Amino acid sequence: MPRKKAAAEDMPETVIDENAEVPQEVVNEEAPDSAESVAETEMPVEEHTSENAEFRISDDMGVIPTAESAISEELAALPPDIPEADAPAEVQNSHEEQNTEAHSFYDLDLNALDRDLSPEERREWNSIYASYRGRSALTGTIVGVDRHTVSARDRETGEAVRQDIYCAVIIPFRVRILIPASEMWFAGEERPAFVLRNTVGASIDFIITHIDREGSFAIGSRRLAMRTRRYYFSTQPSMHRQGARVKCRTLSVGPRRCLVECYGHDIDLTQREMRYTAIPDMRSEYRPGQELDCIVKEYDSEKGTLRISVKESGPNPFDGAELRHPEGTRRQAVIAGKYAGGVFCNLPDGAVVMCSYSFHYDDAAFSVGDRVIVAIQRYDFSKKQIYGKIVARW
Repeated sequence: MPRKKAAAEDMPETVIDENAEVPQEVVNEEAPDSAESVAETEMPVEEHTSENAEFRISDDMGVIPTAESAISEELAALPPDIPEADAPAEVQNSHEEQNTEAHSFYDLDLNALDRDLSPEERREWNSIYASYRGRSALTGTIVGVDRHTVSARDRETGEAVRQDIYCAVIIPFRVRILIPASEMWFAGEERPAFVLRNTVGASIDFIITHIDREGSFAIGSRRLAMRTRRYYFSTQPSMHRQGARVKCRTLSVGPRRCLVECYGHDIDLTQREMRYTAIPDMRSEYRPGQELDCIVKEYDSEKGTLRISVKESGPNPFDGAELRHPEGTRRQAVIAGKYAGGVFCNLPDGAVVMCSYSFHYDDAAFSVGDRVIVAIQRYDFSKKQIYGKIVARW
């Protein structure tokens, strides 16, 4: 081709100067100048999905089995709340890791591994397999909360830090199932560590997200099960209409508050929302794992909020109290609490009387739990409150 040949002849000849200096940035770009950078290139570290840290389970404390190193890997493999099509590249990489893990699970010879299992153990593993494959929810009781030491490397500073991860432990029969704290609560509704530690005995739903068959343990996510229960609740108008009667389960109980779960919604309830009768310490009446009746007060499907009342599932003892305890009568009662100079006294039928002391009594002479005689003075029907006075110790 003559035209191309002529163009080649017109091009100036390139002269290479052997004494010319190569720019420093080019040198740094082509060859790492330190053993540390080479080590980082040759030995990649498994990354967690959080923004600034990479997690690995450590055995420094001497209490963590080697198999539990899968906890940090599983946290990275859990699917996010956003659709995969809209997910960023790092989330898609997490999905690829999850697919790799699933592929390794299906490569296991389960017939050989399960050959010597008892019928109870076989049923236990079959339910775990089914939850892992079909993302079906299981129900179990928390038997303990373990603390695991975690080593982390900040991606920005490169400094090594140590953190503690609390995991709820569920043992249906022989297999230990761990639920990390990050998978216990719905996004945006995280609770302090002491709340998780007080959930021992609570019954929860969870979905298996990782199986270590040879290590005889699994990892689950309560958060994924909560999402499923919330969706089911939103599709049942007869359940979320105002005034509907549903069930809730207690998760954690404190002196003044109780954390309950109702179809995937974690709800804080005060003593006023739990009982008509005044309770000095709610731990004396409630414990984790109880199933209670409750009434739906308000539900917002768009915001995903639910408001319930446990006490309204039963009759109010104030109704008809003016007939059982007319004004001017005296009744035996028990002091249930004190607040701002007033004394809450419980009548035998559950009605609460707000009392003051007779002029010859002092507050220091009475304690919570004392039996007293109260005189019924008046009724406030707008507030549904009974007022009286302590006239004697009984």
